[in-house]
Amino acid sequence: MFIFLFGEDTYRLQKKLDEIQDKYKKIHENELNLKRIDISQKEFKEFVDELFQCSMFVKRKLFLLENLFSNEKFQKDFLEGIKEIAKSKDIIVIFEKNNIPKKNKLFLALKKYAECQEFKPLKDAELKRWVEKEFEKQGIGISYEAVNLILEFVGNDLWQISNEVQKLICLKSSAQIKNIKAQDIKNIVKPNLETNIFEIINTLAQKNRKKALNLVQIGLDKGDPPINMLNMINYQFRGLLIAKELRSEGQSLNDFLKLNIFKPYPARKAWQASMGFSLDELKKIYQKIFEADLNMKTGKIQQEESLKMLIAGI
Repeated sequence: MFIFLFGEDTYRLQKKLDEIQDKYKKIHENELNLKRIDISQKEFKEFVDELFQCSMFVKRKLFLLENLFSNEKFQKDFLEGIKEIAKSKDIIVIFEKNNIPKKNKLFLALKKYAECQEFKPLKDAELKRWVEKEFEKQGIGISYEAVNLILEFVGNDLWQISNEVQKLICLKSSAQIKNIKAQDIKNIVKPNLETNIFEIINTLAQKNRKKALNLVQIGLDKGDPPINMLNMINYQFRGLLIAKELRSEGQSLNDFLKLNIFKPYPARKAWQASMGFSLDELKKIYQKIFEADLNMKTGKIQQEESLKMLIAGI
């Protein structure tokens, strides 16, 4: 069996990997036949020798291969021998948590010979349903407003969402309460600074200053230092300015993604948010950010006040 797992959603990819390992361990008690190999430190011949080594006591081995795409020599040799490798009776799982060029020859070959599963980031309704199911598994309900608030605070990072979900489940289970409400999220979940700042910027793009100021206050109430929030605002608006300049030059989202300013998911959101501002507006905002930074560092205006004045003036 030949399996290829890849994609940006490393949380669900890891869960699938754990599932494969657990299933193998239930059938095969001897874990010596479960081999996790870092290909970046491996010679192809060593792997092939292990793969085709016969043993009358082992029915099926499980190979977990990581970082295959970081070793060019191994890639080349693997590609040449992929037809024979695919015939092996052992279970070979290749998993890649980094981005892979879609025209990579080995990537295309694996899609042909292996059982492939791509883990794309969950979006909107899928993401909300995933959160609901995590609570349902423990017999706990969650309101629609609470689900939205978790995603507003944390974004689509399933690693962090999972941590917050487990925290909420533990607290509610100990109190024997079977429903999560929006107020629980406000009391327990700390907003991810980057996600909170981008939500502020997205709200400003929609010309809703009141909501943007409320989001600023949420961050301040949770203990985010104003200077850190300003630095993140500066970073995010710099990305929007670059996105807008690319748009004005007739370039595409793919051109923006190649710059690696943000990870793919927030990069797409930044590209979309840039449509809410003109190029001239973004340049003026960038100047206002510089002035707010100067006011904070010189003590001319209190940091919290300077931050709120900046948001109110955008």
